[in-house]
Amino acid sequence: MSVKLTIMREMQQVAREHGKILAPLNDDLALVDCGLDSLGFAVLVARLEDALGIDPFTAAEDAFFPVTLGDFVQVYENGAR
Repeated sequence: MSVKLTIMREMQQVAREHGKILAPLNDDLALVDCGLDSLGFAVLVARLEDALGIDPFTAAEDAFFPVTLGDFVQVYENGAR
């Protein structure tokens, strides 16, 4: 499964478990508008570390915080390399 599909699947799962409704997922979606709160994102990042074997936010020397879902996916795709 691709990094992008894994992220989207995990976002949907976290949203279901936390009783949140996600906005339609697309690359231009602002993360602040996606429907997950800060706890949801913390759970998501932990699950993605388990699923993908990386946490690009602690591994990166320069702090880049993604703004859109496309940026978020890119961070993980770059971290997987």
